[in-house]
Amino acid sequence: MSNLIVHGGTPLAGRIIPSANKNAVLPILCATLLTAEPVRLRGVPEITDVKKILEVFRNLGSSVEIDYASGVLDVHHRNTCFDAATDRLPEEMRSSIMLVPGLMARFGSARIEDDVTGCTLGVREIDPHVEVFQRFGAEVERHSDGLVLKVAGKLQANDHWTDYASVTTTENFVLCGALAQGHSTLMNAASEPHVQEFCAFLKMLGAKIEGLGTSRLTIDGVERLGGGEFTFAEDFHEIVTFLALGAITGGRVEVRNSTPEQFPLIDRTFAKFGVQIIHENGWSRSVTNGPLKVKEPFTRNILQKVEAAPWPYLPVDLLPIFVALGVKAEGSVMFWNKIYDGAMGWTSELSKFGGHAFLSDPHRMVTFGGKPMHPAEVESPYIIRVAIALLMVAASIPGKSVIRNATPIRRAHPRFVENICSLGTRIEWVEGD
Repeated sequence: MSNLIVHGGTPLAGRIIPSANKNAVLPILCATLLTAEPVRLRGVPEITDVKKILEVFRNLGSSVEIDYASGVLDVHHRNTCFDAATDRLPEEMRSSIMLVPGLMARFGSARIEDDVTGCTLGVREIDPHVEVFQRFGAEVERHSDGLVLKVAGKLQANDHWTDYASVTTTENFVLCGALAQGHSTLMNAASEPHVQEFCAFLKMLGAKIEGLGTSRLTIDGVERLGGGEFTFAEDFHEIVTFLALGAITGGRVEVRNSTPEQFPLIDRTFAKFGVQIIHENGWSRSVTNGPLKVKEPFTRNILQKVEAAPWPYLPVDLLPIFVALGVKAEGSVMFWNKIYDGAMGWTSELSKFGGHAFLSDPHRMVTFGGKPMHPAEVESPYIIRVAIALLMVAASIPGKSVIRNATPIRRAHPRFVENICSLGTRIEWVEGD
């Protein structure tokens, strides 16, 4: 387990170039299994989940050459082999379920491990994914240690309407449809920026996909996919995180941002805490005039609200970042996680800093901000953005704080601590039990 020592109270200032979005990188890595042609990816981050998938590729006989210094990855699945009886996929990484379509399309079989997990965001069912695989023709067998899926011949195209706009379910449907025989349509598809980036990559390989950025995707299956070269965009999660770090510490942080058109709702959410976001010449920065203060609603007797749900709502992954602003800003805010149950049960850790937060139910939290706060030692749940939110609070408080079990940050953001230190504060990793 890795802990973070945070020496807070310094206004952060400087420029940051964000890394690629983990939620685009991982499905795109999984998508490379669909082709036997060479693929080059630029901007691949040095994070633990990337390393795990690349290790899977190597174990299956794929050619993998990665230079993390430059972010260039060359992967070639020409000599890849898979045996569902002996080969295993990473259990501790939710994205490993997106290896299934490529394995079924290439080798006629795949498996889902018994305990495919990720961040501890409440119940994360696999049934929607299994249903997608079955609709494309997979037969599912239950084994003592997981599920084995088998396909006789080519995957078969189909039309599907999902229960909810799940990112990973959408990506699995597209992965299956890319090489399926016929025309597939998905209704209630997820449309997040990383889903659009993922579809753009598959189109670069030769997939026929229409409807990017909408809730209706159509895929015409092709006989085979080619190779090519693809460069990742900046991670909007990381852009928002560094903008929020600048705001919560009263500093001035600029972040490179090539997609400001994705930010109007995010900008309005910042404004609820008295933070103005300015986008100029490919860079974004946060501006505050004095201490953070919650914008009072015009409607009487209601709290200011931040609601997170599937895109084009505010992304649920960003909710903890704004919770951190909420415990610092004068005023009260109700935060509503409309996707995951139990993902907001970390109010007790905020209270260790002196922050006031009340968990209304498994989906809603109320913060009562602007209270005196002090350094503390806190424990992060295994949720990437919660670990970062606790770090943000610690960075805003003068003195030494400890974030225990901050390891999830390494799953998503390379050189994250080094980048924060470059902005003028002192944070360090310390290995602990």
